[in-house]
Amino acid sequence: MGVSTIDARVSGGSLRLASLIGVLGVVYGDIGTSPLYALKASLEHFRHHGIGSTEVLGVLSMIFWALVLTVTVKYVLLVMRADNRGEGGILALMALAQRVSVRPSTRAALALIGIVGASLFFGDGVITPAISVLSAVEGLEVSAPALKDFVLPLCAVVIVALFVVQSRGTGRVGRVFGPVMVVWFLLIGAFGILAIARHPFVLAAISPSYAATLCVRDSWLAFIVLGSVVLAVTGAEALYADMGHFGARPIKFAWLSLVLPSLTLNYFGQGALIFADPAALENPFYLLVPAPLRLAMVVLATFATVIASQSVISGAFSLARQCMQLGYLPRMTVLHTGETEEGQIYVPQINGSLAVAVLILVFAFKSSDSLASAYGIAVTGTFFCTGLLAMVVFRRQFRWSRAATIAVFGFFLVLDFIFFAANTLKVVEGGWVPLAVGIALLALMTAWHRGRELLLARWQQDSLPLASFLARLPQSRIVRVQGTAIFLTGNPDYVPNALLHNLKHNKVLHERVLLVTVNNIDEPEVAPDHRTEVTELAPGIHRVIIRYGFTESPNIPRVLETLQEHGVPFDPMQASYFLGRETIVPATVPKMPVWRLWLFLVMARNAVSATEFFRIPSDRVVELGVRVAI
Repeated sequence: MGVSTIDARVSGGSLRLASLIGVLGVVYGDIGTSPLYALKASLEHFRHHGIGSTEVLGVLSMIFWALVLTVTVKYVLLVMRADNRGEGGILALMALAQRVSVRPSTRAALALIGIVGASLFFGDGVITPAISVLSAVEGLEVSAPALKDFVLPLCAVVIVALFVVQSRGTGRVGRVFGPVMVVWFLLIGAFGILAIARHPFVLAAISPSYAATLCVRDSWLAFIVLGSVVLAVTGAEALYADMGHFGARPIKFAWLSLVLPSLTLNYFGQGALIFADPAALENPFYLLVPAPLRLAMVVLATFATVIASQSVISGAFSLARQCMQLGYLPRMTVLHTGETEEGQIYVPQINGSLAVAVLILVFAFKSSDSLASAYGIAVTGTFFCTGLLAMVVFRRQFRWSRAATIAVFGFFLVLDFIFFAANTLKVVEGGWVPLAVGIALLALMTAWHRGRELLLARWQQDSLPLASFLARLPQSRIVRVQGTAIFLTGNPDYVPNALLHNLKHNKVLHERVLLVTVNNIDEPEVAPDHRTEVTELAPGIHRVIIRYGFTESPNIPRVLETLQEHGVPFDPMQASYFLGRETIVPATVPKMPVWRLWLFLVMARNAVSATEFFRIPSDRVVELGVRVAI
């Protein structure tokens, strides 16, 4: 997501083609590389029962209609209409659904659905690089069988290199992503056409009757196959998540004009090849390619899978920042790798965690076939969560009738649930991996959110109301000294503890005092004229409220430099930032279960300091210790 270097929102004929190419490189990398393994994994279930025309045409029909219903109708035509001020993704949809809901209980339920979907997205982000790179490099087993033993080491090298370059930013690399994916889609479509030309009857699988026939003839096995068919639509969430970078129109046009036709042709071409030679099931994607071109195709596929992995990794960075801004994850280091693109970010903690997890998966599962059993359950879980949130938005914001909402989204929820249920059969074989990642992240997010709520309540209980402090100030004998003191506070109606400690120990108050509160709102970005709100509370004392959207990274010094526009003199070289360093300890009677409190304390102790997160110059910071029991 963060690799977009082309601003598709800029109008102009010369940029439209560039926008479409950028969409292909960033949005469609994941779903575009699904032909490497999806059809093979689906037909593998019939290997011991025999693979005939019914099985081939039935599975092809399932894949085609999964692409049409889940991707085209649900995401491209429906869900992408629900943008949060141009931003997409499950957390943006969650914020939009909460905004149109009144009841606190409903808002809490919607928040839970959103963070469950976000947690499952991270689980998907662990598996995508592993299965994509493995499936690409495994082409060596077809084009150069002597190199079979080098598949795993080469995969490890590619994955390590992929995560190492994240710190350098992906802006320059992003320029080649689009053209590579254009070549990829054109080639896989062309190879599919060559096979279809020899066996054109496979095009009959466009009819849903073949999928229905397979389900009627062997309903249980067909249900199991659905768990692999869903591999063909992995990456559908990226269409919606990347809408904020490119806009809806380029994403829709690229899907309908190139991606969907190319994927369909390649899947049907693989089906034609398998029908003619069942032994081709060993690796139908590469056997579809003419022998002299297979090694080159392995190289191209490796590039394509790196691109697919890049989009997921960048998406994880953006999602992590959104979770931080919405209060579901502790502060982490967020580095901007682009000079002009706000979306180009690098989160070292997320990058390192993903790298370790992906390498573990590669060496634990050893092949894309084995890893396919772990893939799908996280994707379908996210689909289901998105469907629930979209139902609320279309009912409340778009004013759909109850009958229309239930009929349309009820159908998709049933479809998503069937896909999810089919994938639960793979839990023992490896599906537990994304579930474990998702459950662990859900526990972390809910523990952090609840802990912050309790911490804020304790601060309010122990703090002095600001109105009382200001009322006593004229009668006090507090000495005012030169300079500007900046105090950060989570609640603008109470005196910051750091200010009280400064008065207690130093017995002085600066001639200019700024009480700064950072508010994170449920919108992607805040307009410049709404960024700052300044109120004079007393002579030389101002309340400053700074607002940030959930796709923005805070930079307090930069905002404070604009106070001159509000009539408040501010010299950054004369300013000192007073921060409270909290030492959080368990209360005598904890208000959280012991395990959740332990998680919160661990995250709090390892969170990035406010100095680094808010980009405050470290040489202008004064920290005052505060002990808080929750």
